[in-house]
Amino acid sequence: MYKRLISVLVAIGIGTSTAAFADEGFDKYVESLKTEAKESGISASTITAAFEGITFTERAVKADKNQPEKKLTLDEYIPRAVPDWKVKQANQLYQKHRKTLEAVGKKYGVQPRFIVALWGVESNFGRLMGNYNVVEALSTLAYEGRREAFFRKQVMAALQILDEGHIAAKDMKGSWAGAMGQPQFMPTSFLTFAVDGNNDGRVDIWNTQADVFASAANYLSKSGWDDAYTWGRQVSIPSLPENLKGVQLEKAKTLSEWQGLGVRKLDGSALPNVDIDAWLIQPDDQHGRAYLIYDNYQTLLKWNRSHYFALAVSHLADRIR
Repeated sequence: MYKRLISVLVAIGIGTSTAAFADEGFDKYVESLKTEAKESGISASTITAAFEGITFTERAVKADKNQPEKKLTLDEYIPRAVPDWKVKQANQLYQKHRKTLEAVGKKYGVQPRFIVALWGVESNFGRLMGNYNVVEALSTLAYEGRREAFFRKQVMAALQILDEGHIAAKDMKGSWAGAMGQPQFMPTSFLTFAVDGNNDGRVDIWNTQADVFASAANYLSKSGWDDAYTWGRQVSIPSLPENLKGVQLEKAKTLSEWQGLGVRKLDGSALPNVDIDAWLIQPDDQHGRAYLIYDNYQTLLKWNRSHYFALAVSHLADRIR
């Protein structure tokens, strides 16, 4: 009852009433989280530290509900997501960390430029990681109820991370949705993919770049990355049949087949003579940008199911040398 009422109040913008109703219901909900954590084997000290002083965080609920509605075209979005200053910084940081990046790339089979590109797109190279208390934000979103099962699972994963000693509760900061650190991993992704890149016994994706790079590379590697290939390319297309337009991720063709249909590189030259499957996508519409994408691009979509995200990473990676 409390959760449904809070959803209505947040939707119509009654903030003070929301807080009043949240106090009692949220406190009870947190007690249920503590009970589940204890039954899952989380230590009493971790539970106490993680939940100490947390309150219902209305701004996290508002952020979840009020995603931007205006959709930019890729022609508008890509220059904003990959501005020249970010490209310059990406290249400088690649050179600064070249030794570590190349060692990580070799170990995990991921080109270092994609690691740097993900780093840049996700957190502006570690500068924008979010300042929300992760346990507090996740508990709030679980209590709000729209995606309770998902966020409750994330709370338990965050508590496990704390219990394993990777970070202190007061330092576990992230986005309003609980995405953490420089690669912006959700807690379950942390437990699945984050690794100790500098062998100090802790996995610190907030402050230790060796851990950030290795964790990002491990995510891609375990998700199917193949460093023998790139992500794809922007292309020019002829008047294709309607059934080949838009986002058609289930309709792969070889590059030679796309070549035969008249698809060319953006400059009009022939496609590479490589035996590889590719998918034609037009994320905006049939009049927008067209791309031939490979399996590695599909792997980027496992990280974030957004073509705009995957294309921002891809375009930035292409400009890192």
